[in-house]
Amino acid sequence: MLTDIEIAQQAKMKPIAEIADGLGLTGDDIEFYGKYKAKISMETIKKLQDRPDGKLVLVTAINPTPAGEGKTTTSVGLTDGLRKLGKNAMVCLREPSLGPSFGVKGGAAGGGYAQVVPMDEINLHFTGDLHAITYAHNLLAAMVDNSLKQGNPLNLDPTRIVFRRVIDLSDRALRDTVIGLGGVANGVPRQDGFDITVASEIMAILCLASDLMDMKKRFSQIIVGYTYDKKPVTAGDLEAQGAMTLLMKDAIKPNLVQTLENTPAFIHGGPFANIAHGCNSVTATKTALKLADIVVTEAGFGADLGAEKFFDLKCRFAGLKPDAVVIVATVRALKMHGGVLKADLGTENLAAVEAGFHNLEKHIENVKKFGVPAVVAVNRFPTDTEAELNLVIEMAKGLGAEVALSEVWAKGGEGGVEIAEKVLATLESRKSDFHVLYDTEQPIKNKLATIAREIYGANGVNYTSEASKMIAQYEDMGYGNLPICVAKTQYSLSDDPTKLGRPENFDITVREVRLSAGAGFLVAISGSVMTMPGLPKRPAACNIDIDENGTIVGLF
Repeated sequence: MLTDIEIAQQAKMKPIAEIADGLGLTGDDIEFYGKYKAKISMETIKKLQDRPDGKLVLVTAINPTPAGEGKTTTSVGLTDGLRKLGKNAMVCLREPSLGPSFGVKGGAAGGGYAQVVPMDEINLHFTGDLHAITYAHNLLAAMVDNSLKQGNPLNLDPTRIVFRRVIDLSDRALRDTVIGLGGVANGVPRQDGFDITVASEIMAILCLASDLMDMKKRFSQIIVGYTYDKKPVTAGDLEAQGAMTLLMKDAIKPNLVQTLENTPAFIHGGPFANIAHGCNSVTATKTALKLADIVVTEAGFGADLGAEKFFDLKCRFAGLKPDAVVIVATVRALKMHGGVLKADLGTENLAAVEAGFHNLEKHIENVKKFGVPAVVAVNRFPTDTEAELNLVIEMAKGLGAEVALSEVWAKGGEGGVEIAEKVLATLESRKSDFHVLYDTEQPIKNKLATIAREIYGANGVNYTSEASKMIAQYEDMGYGNLPICVAKTQYSLSDDPTKLGRPENFDITVREVRLSAGAGFLVAISGSVMTMPGLPKRPAACNIDIDENGTIVGLF
């Protein structure tokens, strides 16, 4: 069996100019990054604004498990399937990050015969967006410490600086650091630390900014810390926003590539879905809607995180109105939610499928709360039995959802035709009545309670004294009307990763609330959220290599 990278290396890619031409774009509309990658110029994006929008389809999933679900793979295969049916469709995905690529999983560009290519370049340095984010972020961090060194004119309290540094590597040794050691010439000693680049507020801003000037305005609003009398200090106070925006002038442009079947694809941005909104950029999505009749996009992790944030954050900010949602599930993952160990997933177990189905049931219910019709894609594995598949299909139909088998990993677009047909039928027969879940003018705790009860199924929300103090402070500062981004485990509807399926009679606990003033939301942290991953015992990097001919191996 070929690996993902071997399949990608056999791809017959078209020059990116041909892909652009299929979208009605000329060589003057794109900026080439080699033969198979390009960026869409901001001038072109402006020219497209008067065109009508296509239909928007979100791909999300049940709560992820070690058994795998295949959300990105389904997004790619569904789009290829739509093209096979003669539809003008394109896909919008998030950019992979080097940290996970070399740490945990070895890449993130789909899988099997449903991939975006050139897969190796997408998973490595691509067009340099992640590097631009890293350096724009760290420029601001350096200017904070320089201000302390140069007499501290802004009266920053070194113990109240909240803007950490970032790097696009998984490196637990950098989580907590001490900087400025070595004497007066090296600055002011203080505690600091690193997050992974995709957890940066700069990434969140890239994905939410409407244009370069909006990006600069948002950068200026980033709060880096507080004064000795607890007043906020911003990037604008440090006069950093202009230089930061300059570093991001190319990164803001969407990246155009293709699937294995030469379907156009935008890959642009992608913040951590448990610390930010976990979606690709507004710029890419809105541009795609001007170029295609149907746009397929995805949101990170399960629907309780990614989809909720897609609706309540991205769609709210950008004025997007999704037309349909695809919820990806697998028999294997449902059995894990039903209590089966990973080692036993190959054995038929209808009782476990039925028990685990309650997780999918909740996600279907949640999507309906936003007024968007749902299609369930059951991602087929070779170990699935017909009885197990039929049980999932019948139970999903019983909830009023369209259901289709997905075989995109093995068959590419051909394996996605059934899902594509169901999506088309949904778009034609079931009108979306999209609406957000809550009004931002409500108090912060009311908004959190709504998310917890409606989306997670919790009884309510408990707060640490520190979290309550932070909430009161942000409301006093005038930030109480911001939407909420809940950071919690992706593995459970609750904030306890061990509670699989559809837990009942639980509360979630908010232990901290952070302000992302530039991005425009509050981050409520429930449970333990990792913003700097560590490497496993055997990192993915151990399996990745290159030979004398430049051929890459081991990248998935």
